[in-house]
Amino acid sequence: MKKWLTEFRISLVAVLSLAVILCGLYPAAVWVLAQGLFPAKANGSLIMRSGTTLGSSLIGQSFSGPEYFHPRPSVAGQGYDAVRSGGSNLGPTSKKLLAAVRRRASDYRAENSLGPETIVPADAVTASASGLDPHISLNNALLQMPRVAQAREMDEKAVRRLVEIYTEGRDLGIFGEPRVNVLMLNLALDGTSK
Repeated sequence: MKKWLTEFRISLVAVLSLAVILCGLYPAAVWVLAQGLFPAKANGSLIMRSGTTLGSSLIGQSFSGPEYFHPRPSVAGQGYDAVRSGGSNLGPTSKKLLAAVRRRASDYRAENSLGPETIVPADAVTASASGLDPHISLNNALLQMPRVAQAREMDEKAVRRLVEIYTEGRDLGIFGEPRVNVLMLNLALDGTSK
């Protein structure tokens, strides 16, 4: 019985010690470091104007109307619903996915006054894995640019400059492709960027 009590005490001390370290000290240390080194990112990369939150540079949101760049399609809830983040899980042989891609490609071409031979970027017709991707490819932005410039009665060169300003390069210079943050670009177009 004495041996059992000794083992129980050792186990209890180990569990309590790990609980204090892993559930208290470690999260507190990470929070302090994040707030000290990366406060904007640690707090959601929120875009604020006059005390109002306009969105997050990390979360996609819906934009409609010809005067805005449009994001990737979203299947998260009713679209861009962070609570229901997730993809459709439709595979490459899915007839439902193929029909959706064809419909989106047709809509994209019509919306942007593109000919039937124009290759539509994949990110314009497929949803991201999370359904909340805030970026579009540079090619997608360039194909939407004439529509946006015309709707805003702006010089296409001025819109192109904004696209270039809000184009993010490859991560660490080698990973991924150049991409454009749709929220930041649209806010700049509206003259409300931070």
